[in-house]
Amino acid sequence: MKTLIHCFILSITLLALPAMASSSSTSSEDPGDKLVGVWQPSDGRSYIKIDKIGSKYYGRIVWLKEPNDDAGNPRVDENNPDKSMRSTPLKGYRILKDFVYDEKDGLWKDGTIYDPKNGTTYNCKIELKDENTIEVRGYVGSAVFGRTDVWTRLKKKEK
Repeated sequence: MKTLIHCFILSITLLALPAMASSSSTSSEDPGDKLVGVWQPSDGRSYIKIDKIGSKYYGRIVWLKEPNDDAGNPRVDENNPDKSMRSTPLKGYRILKDFVYDEKDGLWKDGTIYDPKNGTTYNCKIELKDENTIEVRGYVGSAVFGRTDVWTRLKKKEK
């Protein structure tokens, strides 16, 4: 009889574990992870995939509208101030670095954005406007002197 009761308790426990695990994983999800995904800047010329690495957020180019130059070679970071980096392909290049989510202000800050068009790195902050829209503000010094671009989240294709 004791064996039957132990088996019953064990069965109930095993059945309840998946439900407990799923509810705890959703409730402990980091609100900063809402930034993770693939985003399209307003000019439509690239897609940027933002990932969380450790406790920080980074973004890299995963698609280019014009991936090759006039000679048919992959586009490279020709404007990089570091001459040794000028042959680095833009596809795969990390342009967003070191963002930390500030829950109090509801934005990602303390990061940088690199503009391959002019080879300049700017301070940057990112604000989620809604589930599928972010404002990315690159600036020099104070956030007053800069430019904001609106990026749209790309939705996964339905199968």
